[in-house]
Amino acid sequence: MSRIGKAPIKIPANVQVNVAKSKVTVKGPLGQLEQAIHPDITVEIEENVIHVTRPTDHKRHRSMHGLYRSLINNMVIGVSEGYTVQQEFVGVGYKAEAKGQMLEMSVGYSHDVHFLIPGEIQIETKTERRSNPILTMKSHDKQLLGAVAAKIRSLRPPEPYKGKGIKFVGEELRRKAGKSASK
Repeated sequence: MSRIGKAPIKIPANVQVNVAKSKVTVKGPLGQLEQAIHPDITVEIEENVIHVTRPTDHKRHRSMHGLYRSLINNMVIGVSEGYTVQQEFVGVGYKAEAKGQMLEMSVGYSHDVHFLIPGEIQIETKTERRSNPILTMKSHDKQLLGAVAAKIRSLRPPEPYKGKGIKFVGEELRRKAGKSASK
């Protein structure tokens, strides 16, 4: 049995979960999310607890069991508490500025980069003297938040010598030594 898949999901008091044929809908104070479920996987609700079960021990069923349990758990946490991702812009002259849902970044190119953030994500930029600009993104949808954060990071990933680029706050980078004396 999957350790992740067999763990029950507790439903908070302010969250409503509906299970249709092959769709799970989770509604809470921060929003509403839907997830299509494979027909082989069954989702049952008993006394504010969600149980995800699988029909057999085939490899495909085992992998889907843990996957769908994690997706449903992420949806429940997202609509009740929400998720936050922070990114740091490391480099001389690197800037980030939020104008509504448009993010304007200066990340070392000859022109500024403009990035349109989806409406489900709230963005906030903070720039203080003598520190790197920090972009904070909040959303109830963990999948969308992760995809947008990865796309922003891909615009200028951190390089291994000086660490310049866009990185997640708290991310450990593998640094290289660079050139050294040849004797």
